[in-house]
Amino acid sequence: MHRIFQDFIDSIANAHDDAGFLVAMTAVASALELSCFAYLALPGRIERRPRLISTYPTEWTAHYMRSRYELIDPVITQALQTAEPFRWGIGMPSSRSSSVQQQLLDEAAQFGIRVGFTVPIHDGHGPIAALTFALSQRSPAFESFTKSHGRVLQLMAMYFHAHVRRKLANERSIDGIRLSPREFECLEWASQGKSAWEIGCILGISRNTVADYLENAKEKLGVRTIAQAVTRLAAANKKKQN
Repeated sequence: MHRIFQDFIDSIANAHDDAGFLVAMTAVASALELSCFAYLALPGRIERRPRLISTYPTEWTAHYMRSRYELIDPVITQALQTAEPFRWGIGMPSSRSSSVQQQLLDEAAQFGIRVGFTVPIHDGHGPIAALTFALSQRSPAFESFTKSHGRVLQLMAMYFHAHVRRKLANERSIDGIRLSPREFECLEWASQGKSAWEIGCILGISRNTVADYLENAKEKLGVRTIAQAVTRLAAANKKKQN
């Protein structure tokens, strides 16, 4: 457990975007035989979407986010009410769910999400977050592990959340599309006519790394060229000024 935890700390320290954090948590979940997981951080305003880093089936997470299920999810509702980790799912005692909440649970079950262990995260720096490990059916080994190592999992969840909040909270958005700090920074320099080589010199990173950040920005914005991405940035800045 000590080696796994140390590897987790090292990988989290080196993570700088959603993909990096996904890899880090996936590795530790696999090492601990905890199956799939989902980290959900609620937004500061209801009109914004939560941040989701997850290995749940993508078809389910896309439906979940599109349906704004975080607003009715009984697991999130319980996480809002307690700071203590809890188990939930088939065969476990729970408070009664409304018809829409039960529908959500039934839909999740179709994707193999029937039992889970959730760590609520109330850190005093904004809305709550929650990290959940889930299974398709009850498992004595899973229940025994989460019971005996619940505090370790809680510490891991809090450590994960703290790094996500610190490293990704300053993400910028263009028309509601979030870019990482580096993606936004590279795009801003590109808007000033700087080449990838020049941006790399300014930021202390390689030309290829700059090209990767700009490529990511283009993909997220749904454009084909840097010029089009810069145009989107300029239009978004103009809206903010008006």
